[in-house]
Amino acid sequence: MEITNKISQAVVAAVKDLYGQEVALESVQLQETRAEFEGNVTLVVFPYVKMSRKRPEETGQEIGEYLTKSVPNVVARFNVVKGFLNLVISPAQWVLLLQEINSQERFGFIPVTAQSPLVMIEYSSPNTNKPLHLGHVRNNLLGWALANVMQANGNKVVKTNIVNDRGIHICKSMLAWLKWGNGETPETSGKKGDHLIGDYYVAFDKHYREEVKELVAQGMDEEQAKQEAPLIKEAHEMLVKWEQNDPEVRALWRKMNEWVYAGFDETYKALGVGFDKIYYESETYLEGKEKVEEGLEKGLFYRRDDNSVWADLTKEGLDEKLLLRSDGTSVYMTQDIGTAKLRFQDFPIDKMIYVVGNEQNYHFQVLSILLDKLGFKWGKDLVHFSYGMVELPNGKMKSREGTVVDADDLIATMIQDARQMSADKVNKLEGITEEEAQEIARIVGMGALKYFILKVDARKNMLFNPEESIDFNGNTGPFIQYTYARIRSILRKAKAQGIEIPTQLPTTAELSDKEINLIQHLNDFAQTIRQAGNDYNPSCIANYCYDLVKEYNQFYHDFSVLKEEDKDKQLVRLALSEAVSKIVRNGLGLLGIEVPERM
Repeated sequence: MEITNKISQAVVAAVKDLYGQEVALESVQLQETRAEFEGNVTLVVFPYVKMSRKRPEETGQEIGEYLTKSVPNVVARFNVVKGFLNLVISPAQWVLLLQEINSQERFGFIPVTAQSPLVMIEYSSPNTNKPLHLGHVRNNLLGWALANVMQANGNKVVKTNIVNDRGIHICKSMLAWLKWGNGETPETSGKKGDHLIGDYYVAFDKHYREEVKELVAQGMDEEQAKQEAPLIKEAHEMLVKWEQNDPEVRALWRKMNEWVYAGFDETYKALGVGFDKIYYESETYLEGKEKVEEGLEKGLFYRRDDNSVWADLTKEGLDEKLLLRSDGTSVYMTQDIGTAKLRFQDFPIDKMIYVVGNEQNYHFQVLSILLDKLGFKWGKDLVHFSYGMVELPNGKMKSREGTVVDADDLIATMIQDARQMSADKVNKLEGITEEEAQEIARIVGMGALKYFILKVDARKNMLFNPEESIDFNGNTGPFIQYTYARIRSILRKAKAQGIEIPTQLPTTAELSDKEINLIQHLNDFAQTIRQAGNDYNPSCIANYCYDLVKEYNQFYHDFSVLKEEDKDKQLVRLALSEAVSKIVRNGLGLLGIEVPERM
C-alpha cells in the first residue's frame, strides 16, 4: 500500500529528527485502526518510548504533530490512545490509492519470473475402476485453487495427477467385464467410460459377496471364504498375468483404462480443472522398487528373513514401515517414492505439495522422512495439504452406486437447481437465448458448488448442502456473482450515457467513511493473497470476496452512483464500483469460479 509506505518513511524521518535515532523502515509497525477509534491507520508507538524518554502518550503526540506537518497531504489529523497513534488519512490519498488499484489488471498478484521458485502440486489421484465422487470434487477444487493461489504469490506452478491404474481393484473390473460384459462399450451402452467400468466393479463385488456367502453356508470360516472364493482367485491370477506382461491382459487393461480416462476428462472439464503432467502408478511402481533397492544397498533400509524390505523409523519417533512385500511387490509408499523420483527428474522442484485427505496424515509424515533419507532436497519440506471429509445430508441426492455421491450427478444437479432458482431473474433479461440462459445456469451452479466447498477451511470436515449453496442471499457463490453482475450492469449503463472513468481521478472529491472503508478493503486483497499462500488456505480468498461484496452492497444501498449530481463524486464511485468488480472477478478466478456479466 502506497499510503503505508509514505507513512513509514515519514515515521523514520520523525524518529531521526525528534530523537536522533536511526530505525529501519521495516521495523515501523502499522495496522488498521480499530473500529471504535477515529482513524484509518495506527502506528504502534511503544518501540520509540525509550528513544524519546517520554510517556507513550507524549511520544505519540510528538510523532503525530511531526507527520501532519511533514506529510499533510497524507495525514489529515491524528489522535493518541495510550501507546497507539491513530492517523486519519486525507481523502486525496484514498482516491490516489483507488486509482492505483484500478490501473492494475491483476492488483495484488506477484509476477512470475524465470527466477521464481517452482512449486509442484499433486491432486485428484483417482482409481481407474470407478468414476470420480464428491470426495474427488473437493480434492480437485482445492488443488486447482491452491495452484492458482501459489502462482498469484509469484511461484511457477506445475499441476500434476497420479492415476492409480494398477492393482487388484483394477483387475476386478476387468474380470467382471470379461464374464458379464458381452463386449459392451461406452458407445454401445451410452454411458461414460468411467461409469461403465464402475458398474462392472460393483458387479464383481455383488457376485463375490454371493460366493463368500455360499462358502460360509457350507461351513467355511468367513475370512477363509473371502480368500477361497473363485472370483477373487481369478482376479489374483489376472493380476499375476498383468505383472508378467501377458499380452491379452495388458491389451484389455489398456482398452478399459482408455474408456475411463475419456470419462475422467469430461468430469475434469465440467469442474474446470486440469493438469500439466499426469503420472501413472503402472509406470512409477517399478521406479519405486528400484529406489528402495538403492536405499537397501546404502544401509538406509533393511531386509527381514521373509525377504520383505522395511524402513526403521523408531529414531524419528515413528514405527517400522514396510516398503516391499516378501514376494517383492510394492506398496503405496513404494509407488510414491517412484513417482517422486520421476518428478524430480522431470522438473527442478523447489516445493512439493500433496493434496490428499487427512486419513493419510501418517503416510505423508513417513514419506517426507523417506524422501529426505533418499536425497530429495525437497523431501523434508514436502507439504501435505491435508483436508477433511465432505458429505451430503442424508437423502439429499442418491448416488449411482449407493455408497458415494457421484461427481457427474452432483454437477448436473447443481446446474439444474441453478436454472430453476434463477429462472425468474433470467427471464427478466431482454433478448436472452436458451443457450445463454443455460450458460448462466452452468456458471451459477458451478459457482455455487465451488464456493460452498472452498469457503470452508480445508482442514475441517464439512457438510455440503446443495440447497444452501445455490441461495442468492448470504455467504454463497451466487450472492457474490449476482453483486458482480449488478456492478457490470451499472458500468454498462454509465458507458451508454457517455460517462467514461478517467485514468486520473479527481482528488478533490469528498469521500464518505463507507467509501474509504471500501478502498481500504480493496487494498487488503494483496495481503489476503499472501495469507492464502503462506497458510495454504484458499478459504481466505473466498471469505474476503464475500466480505467485500457485502460491504459494497451496503455502500450501494446508501449512496447513488449514476444519479449522483456531483460529477467528481460520481466518477470516484464508478471507479470504486469498477475496482470492486475487478477484484471480485480476480478473487473468484483464483478459486476457479467464473462470473456472469448478466444475471
